[in-house]
Amino acid sequence: MATIYEVSELAGVSLATVSRVMNNNAKVSDKTRTKVLQAMDKLGYKPNSIAQSLASNRTNSVGVLVSELHGGFFGFIMDGIENELRIANKHIIITTGHSDEAQEKSAIDFLISRKCDALILLTDSVDDDYLISISKTIPTVLVNRKINGIANNCISLNNEQGGYLATKALIEKGHEDIAYIAGPDWKVDSHDRLLGHKKALTEHNLAYKTELFFQGDFNEDSGFDGFNQLKTAATKFTAIACGNDEMASGAMKAARKQGLDLPKDLSIVGFDNNMFASYLYPELTTVDNSAYFMGKMATDIILKSVYKQDDITIQNVFEPKLVQRNSIASIS
Repeated sequence: MATIYEVSELAGVSLATVSRVMNNNAKVSDKTRTKVLQAMDKLGYKPNSIAQSLASNRTNSVGVLVSELHGGFFGFIMDGIENELRIANKHIIITTGHSDEAQEKSAIDFLISRKCDALILLTDSVDDDYLISISKTIPTVLVNRKINGIANNCISLNNEQGGYLATKALIEKGHEDIAYIAGPDWKVDSHDRLLGHKKALTEHNLAYKTELFFQGDFNEDSGFDGFNQLKTAATKFTAIACGNDEMASGAMKAARKQGLDLPKDLSIVGFDNNMFASYLYPELTTVDNSAYFMGKMATDIILKSVYKQDDITIQNVFEPKLVQRNSIASIS
């Protein structure tokens, strides 16, 4: 079986040049690339990840840390990462942190021990200083988080604007008594979405009422429980804005169990634009979070900075968009 060293010798180029050809590096001239490819063909050489690693001192793998493996948000993020890496002939190693500081640090240590060329991290619990220190030892991109010291390597969504758009959609249909089911307040995205909700209320001279607020956990069950608790409050409401689609789904289920006709008796808006949102009844109006494209862009930062693919434009902050369906009724 031919080796990368034989390819290098036959083509009359260095091992590094052979590696650049195998990794589709744009800095190799067409003439040199042709010589290397002809040598590989003549020798019947089939590149493998070990040979590429030896030639380039890279493993051609990127480590990814997410909070959970379930849920549409993380699925879309990972899909964007994996698809972009596959096109670039790189590999993905995935682990989870479960929003726990010790587990997140352990997961990061694991990825570094796998000799990944770079890391893409979705973290909730480790602090900014820790992530800055990690970024000094290995190329690191953060998704759904922004740290001023490494802002160029952070990909985030304007969650406050998303929360604003969701509640504004209800207000524009005439709703004034609007309840809110939030995700965990210690999560930055959840906190910012609530700020957007309050901003929309203030802009339209509507009061934020604590009795119309429920703290959920981003899971469907908390949306179900949230609706039931809100329904016991003395203050009436005609609509609910939810911090994500899973909680919106739970709230819709609870409302229907109590005999409400949706959206006639209750309007609901979600956040994330999960795959199931268009299959709910009624189809859920929600806010698209650009999760797939955030994952893709995080990968593009690594492809540009680590693998030297220069023809890439970076976008660090994504703007949410309202997806109008039919879960909001007008107040006559």
